[in-house]
Amino acid sequence: MFIGRFSLKWLGVMLIIGIGSIALFYLVVTKFPNISNRVATWNARIECYFDQDCKNYQVNHAKMAIARGGMWGQGPGKSVQKYFLPQSSSDFIYAVIVEEYGRVGGLFIISLYLMFLVRVLGIASKSDDDFAILITIGLGFSIISQAFINMAVAVNLLPVTGQTLPLISAGGSSVWMTCAAIGLILSVSNSIKPQLENFLNDEETLLN
Repeated sequence: MFIGRFSLKWLGVMLIIGIGSIALFYLVVTKFPNISNRVATWNARIECYFDQDCKNYQVNHAKMAIARGGMWGQGPGKSVQKYFLPQSSSDFIYAVIVEEYGRVGGLFIISLYLMFLVRVLGIASKSDDDFAILITIGLGFSIISQAFINMAVAVNLLPVTGQTLPLISAGGSSVWMTCAAIGLILSVSNSIKPQLENFLNDEETLLN
């Protein structure tokens, strides 16, 4: 909505309403804990993240996996921590990748997502359709932000969030939705060539 030049005033109003709704939900669930256990989970994750003495099983094994990886890794399929790390094929797949392929492999994964971001921005910049631009930027940034949140959790830069690594983590629904998003971006990309051809034809007509 910001990229679509939506009024900053109304964006601020929506932000305040959102924060107020989350605060109200938090207070209600804190008062009546039988409604949902999600707030307790959020509290535990955030408190453990800021508490240096807290021993988070998932994070500790992710750190061990990354430490074992070193520069070049243990080799494909030679991860040990994947047998102890919960959600090793989804939420913490990046730690397993670094353990098997090292920091080089981890940087390679990051570079792939950055290349995808560059391509998304390139497609958006070449399109003259506002709706297509919003689709491309919105879907592209959602995929990239999810990827970097997942990797940040694996290296303990963020509290555990449960986000998967797009197109790499196991999970049917996540893969399907990511592929659908990429399909829409590719559709916008395919529409750019006819737009350029029409523009050139119009210019040629004007010159003639």
